[in-house]
Amino acid sequence: MHIIVIGGGASGITSAINAASHKAKVTLLERNDKLGKKLLLTGNGRCNFWNDFQEITKYHSDNLLAFQKLWQTKKEDVIPFFHNLGIIEKVINGYYYPFSNNATTILTALENKLKTLNVNIKLNEYVTKIEKKDKFIVYTKTNIYEGDKVIIAGGSKACPHTGSDGNIYNLLKSLGHTTTPILPSLVQLKGNDNYYKIWEGVRSNVILTLKENNKIISIEEGEIQFTNYGISGICTFNLSSYITKGLYYKKEEIIYINFVPWFKKNKKDFLNWLTTQSIKLQNYNLKNILLGFLNPKLVTLILKLANVKENIMWQESPQDKIVNLLMAFPFKVTSTLDFTKAQVCLGGVPLTEINMDTMESKKIKGLYLVGELLDVTGDCGGYNLGIAWITGLTAGEEASKNA
Repeated sequence: MHIIVIGGGASGITSAINAASHKAKVTLLERNDKLGKKLLLTGNGRCNFWNDFQEITKYHSDNLLAFQKLWQTKKEDVIPFFHNLGIIEKVINGYYYPFSNNATTILTALENKLKTLNVNIKLNEYVTKIEKKDKFIVYTKTNIYEGDKVIIAGGSKACPHTGSDGNIYNLLKSLGHTTTPILPSLVQLKGNDNYYKIWEGVRSNVILTLKENNKIISIEEGEIQFTNYGISGICTFNLSSYITKGLYYKKEEIIYINFVPWFKKNKKDFLNWLTTQSIKLQNYNLKNILLGFLNPKLVTLILKLANVKENIMWQESPQDKIVNLLMAFPFKVTSTLDFTKAQVCLGGVPLTEINMDTMESKKIKGLYLVGELLDVTGDCGGYNLGIAWITGLTAGEEASKNA
């Protein structure tokens, strides 16, 4: 049994390892001059490869129930897989990192396993065509490979500088597969207001409430970064999974920013609290009161949008407006940054075209699809790598049956 794996990223390497572990002969084709180029970028180079907080709400798909069954079956296999590679993890608030704090540790362990299993690694092989006859014929720009089965792990369009140029979708379409809309995800959000220069460079802990067509879709809490085009940060990235799809379908996407996440009561109580502060700090104007808990740039912005002078006293200010700006600051999202900045893509091959028990194509027997090219993505925090490990482990095992 000869299995050809196309793509030397996380899901491709995992597929190759598990197939070879089950006695199959495996050839791994990678278009770059080295494996795992994108893997080295994950977790800011630290490789956040898993998360203890496993809830299906952390994943997104047009057919999430199909993924949920696989996820429930295979999620317990992930950490033992890494222990068998010799990886010692460091767990911080549920986030798994290699103890070395270096993504190279993960990639080196994967590469060492490939070598011990005698996987035939072929670099600089750009696949241009796949045919199914008696066997699979895989054409690259320089060679032709023949195999009994093929696992496609070719990534998506995100981070094209790592080799993900979207060519894989054309190959899949030539094999009879379709795709849902391919959109950038885990990506920064843009607006078109004229005040972003004021808040540029600020980092702040906030609560973000996303409303789509005035309906609450999701709430995130944590640190975000304010930029000259809009907002960034993990909370922002997690909301982008909903927003990119909503914008694609012409829906209104507004994020309400709560700048005082430490105040756990309602707007009326916060107004009373500010009044109490003004009494306690009797000689302080509104600006100085706000500087007690808010970044100076954000104070300047709040006062500007409230259309008041910097020396105004709290009692003389438009109090309801100030409270609304502090607890529900509206940021209308008009677009996102493009695929070059996106960590992953939303959309891909519909899960209805895959046997999710085996990752085998329902279109072509012996063809398996894994990883980011599928219509399933995760939030920040190791969830997208989790998809790669889970689908790769499954495809590698199933494809190698009868080897």
